[in-house]
Amino acid sequence: MTSSQTQAQKQQSAVFAFHTMIKPSGSQCNIDCEYCFYLHKENLLHQPKQPRMSDAVLQAHIKQYIDAQTAGEVMFTWQGGEPTLMGLEFYKKVVAYQKQFAKPNQRIVNDIQTNGLLIDDAWCEFLKQHDFLVGISIDGQAAYHDQMRRAKNGKPTFDYVMRAIRLLHQYQIPFHALCVVNHYNARAPLEVYRFLRDEVRPRMIQFLPAVEPLDFTKSATAYIRPNSDKRITIRPAAVTDWSVSADDWGRFLVEIWQEWLERDFGQVFVDQFENTISQAFGLGAQKCTTAPICGKALAIEHNGDVYSCDHFAYPEYHLGNILDIEEGKLAFSQQQASFGYAKHLNLPSDCKECQFLKLCWGECPKNRFIKDNDGGTRLNYLCHGLKAYYAQVAKDLPQIHAKMLNNAKR
Repeated sequence: MTSSQTQAQKQQSAVFAFHTMIKPSGSQCNIDCEYCFYLHKENLLHQPKQPRMSDAVLQAHIKQYIDAQTAGEVMFTWQGGEPTLMGLEFYKKVVAYQKQFAKPNQRIVNDIQTNGLLIDDAWCEFLKQHDFLVGISIDGQAAYHDQMRRAKNGKPTFDYVMRAIRLLHQYQIPFHALCVVNHYNARAPLEVYRFLRDEVRPRMIQFLPAVEPLDFTKSATAYIRPNSDKRITIRPAAVTDWSVSADDWGRFLVEIWQEWLERDFGQVFVDQFENTISQAFGLGAQKCTTAPICGKALAIEHNGDVYSCDHFAYPEYHLGNILDIEEGKLAFSQQQASFGYAKHLNLPSDCKECQFLKLCWGECPKNRFIKDNDGGTRLNYLCHGLKAYYAQVAKDLPQIHAKMLNNAKR
C-alpha cells in the first residue's frame, strides 16, 4: 500500500467536526444590554440597519456545514443579536433545508439563544415540534436582571423573560438558562443561583463572566495575527465598569459550588461544575474555554462572512465568505488552525507553572490581556478568581469521588 493510499484511508476514517455560531440577524437586537459584546458589530463590521441572512446564504451554509462534517450529530446554533427577529418563516426554511441536505444516519440538532421577548405560543409550537433546544438569557431576579438588560426605550425586560420561561415549561420545551455574571449580580451568588434553580428551573445553568477591556468595541484581545507568530499590539488591562472582577468571579463560583456540592450534586446541572469535574478526573474538557486547543467554534455572519470565533468577530480574524470558499475549508484552514493552537502555544510561564493548568489552560483567549511574568500580556484577567475556585474544587475532590461512587451504586 502506498503512503498516499494510507493517508487517504486515515482521512476517510477520521471524524471531521466543528461548530459554527450562526448570526442570521447580525448584531441587531430588540433590547439594549449594556454589557453586550456583539451590538457594536453593527459599526465595526459595517452592517446594514436591519441585517438579514438571505436565502442564498442560508442554503449555502446549511449544505456546506453538513457536507463538511462526518460526525454522527451536527449542531446548528442560532444566535445574535436576537435570532428570533428573523421570524418563524425563516426557521421553517431552516428545517426544510436541513432535511434536504442531511446525510443518512446523521442527526441534525438545533438550538437557539434568545432573550425571550418574542417567544409566544406560535414559537413554542414550532420549537416543540422540531425539538429545538432553547437558551434563555436571564441574570437573576428582576433587580439584577434589569440592571443591565433593558429594552431600547430603557424599560425593564424581566417580566417578558419570565413569561417566556412559563411558556417553555407549559410546552415542555427543554431550555438552558444563561446568566451573565457582571459587576452587579456577582455580589449575590446564592440569591442568583437559588432563583435560577428554584424559580426558573432550567435543564442546565450556565454562568458566563462579563469581561471586556475598555476598547473592546474597536479591537480584539491581544492574541495572534493570522498566519503570523506576532501578537497584536499590547492593550491596556483596564476593563469596563460592568465587568466582573476576578475576585468576585472566584467568590461567585466558590459559594455556589459549595451549596451545589452539598445539596444539588447529581440533581442540578451547572455546566462550569460538570466541566471542571470532567477535567479533574481526566475525562477532558466539555467547554472550549478550558480546553488546551480551541478553534473548532466559528461564527458566521448574516452575509456569509466567517470569523474564527464569535468573540473574535473582528476584521483581523475574518476567514472568508462561504459564497467564495466552502465553509469546511475555512474551518480547517491553516489560518484557523493557527488561531486554535495559539491558545496552547502562547501560554505564559505563569500558566505553565500553575498547579491548575490542566483544569484551565489559560481559559478563554479573549480574557488573556493581563501582564504576565514573561513581560507580555498573555495572562487571563480572571486568573486570581479561577485559582480560588479550582483550589476549592481540589479540596473537595475526595467528597466528589465518594458521591460519584454512591450514585453509581443506586
